[in-house]
Amino acid sequence: MAEEQQPGEILRRAVAYPYEAPLRSFVQVGTRTLDWPDERDPDLLGRPAILAYGSNASPAVLIRKLAGLPEEPLPVAYGELFGFDVVYSAHISPHGTVPATLQRSPGTVVAVHVLYPTEAQLKAISATEPNYELDEVPEVELYLERGEDPFRLFAYLSLHGCLRVDDREVALAAVEATGRDFPAMGEVEVLEHVRHLLAPELDLERFVESSLDPGMAAARTTVLRGNAIPLRES
Repeated sequence: MAEEQQPGEILRRAVAYPYEAPLRSFVQVGTRTLDWPDERDPDLLGRPAILAYGSNASPAVLIRKLAGLPEEPLPVAYGELFGFDVVYSAHISPHGTVPATLQRSPGTVVAVHVLYPTEAQLKAISATEPNYELDEVPEVELYLERGEDPFRLFAYLSLHGCLRVDDREVALAAVEATGRDFPAMGEVEVLEHVRHLLAPELDLERFVESSLDPGMAAARTTVLRGNAIPLRES
């Protein structure tokens, strides 16, 4: 039986996106968030490098997504991605949020993390990303605080494109960046924007709660996707 949620809990969870992530490198082991060891880097041999620019860098989210797996270390390197920004995607997530995707943005440097999952960890994370495709991001300039720069970098990229607001992409205010060209919004502001566009008769709490219905979320995503801005080519 699903756990009953308290009044307002759904909205509080939605507006907290992309959730808190350390502005440093760390290693997630089960429910423990450990420092990246100083003496030597964790063993990254054979592990893919997966860019985490939204909620996948949050320990709380990783704990939830990896629940039930053996407690194997998941190294998470903090760094900076050049020539991109983290913007809102043109879809509604299963949790009622408007989540993130990437967009090219010359001159912008954005804070990101890179996950190094095992095969089982990657499978578990991918199962939670129905609105994204895991793809290689070519020709990237990336600086990592710890570990070596990956030879190949992969990322979950939105299947729906970038949310269009006043004919522009909109960056996540919660994600640190320098040289940002796009206007920025917080999650509450962007949710209010899409609520006004899609269901102005509802207040924000009712709008988010109704978006938890998969059919409703899909219908609302169809509208947002119809006016989306695609990921620009390099």
